[in-house]
Amino acid sequence: MSGIPIRTLVLGLGTFAVGTDAYVVAGFLPAMAQSLQVTQSTAGQSATVFAVAYAVLSPVLATFTARVPRRALLTGALAVLALANLGSALAPDYPVLIVTRVLAAAGAAAFTPGAGAVAAAMAAPHQRARALAVVVGGLTVATALGVPLGNLADRTLSWRIALGLVAALCALCAAGVLAVLPALPGGPSVPLRTRLHALRHPGVLAVLPLTLLGMMASYGLYAYAVPLLHALGATPESEMWLLFLYGAGAVVSNLVAGGAADRYGPVRVLFVGYAALALTLGAFTWATGAGSHLLPVAALLMAAWGASTWFQTPAQQLRLISAAPQETAVVVGLNGSVLYLGIALGTALGGLLLPVGAPVALGVSAALAACCLLYLAATRRAGERAVVHPE
Repeated sequence: MSGIPIRTLVLGLGTFAVGTDAYVVAGFLPAMAQSLQVTQSTAGQSATVFAVAYAVLSPVLATFTARVPRRALLTGALAVLALANLGSALAPDYPVLIVTRVLAAAGAAAFTPGAGAVAAAMAAPHQRARALAVVVGGLTVATALGVPLGNLADRTLSWRIALGLVAALCALCAAGVLAVLPALPGGPSVPLRTRLHALRHPGVLAVLPLTLLGMMASYGLYAYAVPLLHALGATPESEMWLLFLYGAGAVVSNLVAGGAADRYGPVRVLFVGYAALALTLGAFTWATGAGSHLLPVAALLMAAWGASTWFQTPAQQLRLISAAPQETAVVVGLNGSVLYLGIALGTALGGLLLPVGAPVALGVSAALAACCLLYLAATRRAGERAVVHPE
């Protein structure tokens, strides 16, 4: 982390809080479903609602908050997240939980694109992917620490206390951002229609569908990680460590991918990553179908799944910024919306397929990963001209 400004690290801490909020449900899904008297598939759809709300609200909030100073906006967004998680922790039933997840999505939608755009703007051109990797790294660290710790808190305390701790974390991060981030003015007010005009740029229009497909393939089933681990014969005692291995693979992959995209170009990184994702999900499909109950197999698959999921975001963002360098904030925000739309569609699809069987759900995800490779091959030159490869 040497050479990374403290303000960039603080933004990464903020995205860690956002990521913990978004992903922690995966650590205690069965307990939450039982407490709210719904099925696990239904409980998992709370992640779908969060993702859909994020995708819709992100461009809308970006329009209405454009003139708000960046420090005030990012601090306020984290405060909203804290209140939303407190509401989720106290939710008496499933409908109330869904309302609080929409509120949480509003906070996340206001914070994440702004944090990414600020980090990219403060970084030197040849370090943009690395700076973005630090900010996105907060999300991946959340899968490494937030989700398994949420699983531990659920088993030792309760899922409600786990969400209460997430609320406290969001409040703490809000204070940190307020204290460290320099005063930065807002930008000009850009109408929503104008923001969406970026979709007319051929490079942007070519790159964004890959974000959608990639997140559908890689992340759609993560909300159901615990049931999938049960299909591999994991015990409650091993769940936390297996979830941690997923996150550890995600953190390492995200950081390596950011530097590799700067050095070798994002397209090469994406080809390697999607190939690894297709192989990993294919192996996961075989293991659940064959009834493999070997803990080392589950450990290897979880680490590989995390690594082959979180390599893609820095590279995709770099491709979009290169395709439309004058509209960095707009394209980063659009990528965030499409990313969460991909999560929503993948989670919804996973909720429908998982009752049929884990091998079926995983097999469909593996097929989607193969489609990512085909689509990347067809659009590999999108935004390529503007990418700078330092010697």
